[in-house]
Amino acid sequence: MAHILYVALGGAIGASLRHLVNLASLRMFGPGFPWGTMTVNVVGSFVMGLFVEFLVRRLGGSQELRLFIATGLLGGFTTFSAFSLDVALLWERGAGVTASLYAVSSVILSIAALFAGLAISRSLA
Repeated sequence: MAHILYVALGGAIGASLRHLVNLASLRMFGPGFPWGTMTVNVVGSFVMGLFVEFLVRRLGGSQELRLFIATGLLGGFTTFSAFSLDVALLWERGAGVTASLYAVSSVILSIAALFAGLAISRSLA
């Protein structure tokens, strides 16, 4: 049960930070391009890389710390960071083709699923 609390607390913080970044980018750049989303995706992926390498692999970070930061905080900030980590791990394991297929199919299928959800919701309205 404690593990769920670590994830939940980190997720609440991450989602709040994502919201603040989106608000700031809207004020700074306007609504013409999703700068906030791109910012959280890139920054979240960068921080995930730093965190995984230094805290988990080199310093032996605890499972609680990993759950709080990687799954909770960064997962709440952007799920793209978890996706990026999955691609990187597959690549580093020598599964370059699998990593590439996973990356391309995840993006295409996720966008297609979003459009399918929009279409279904609009047809029911």
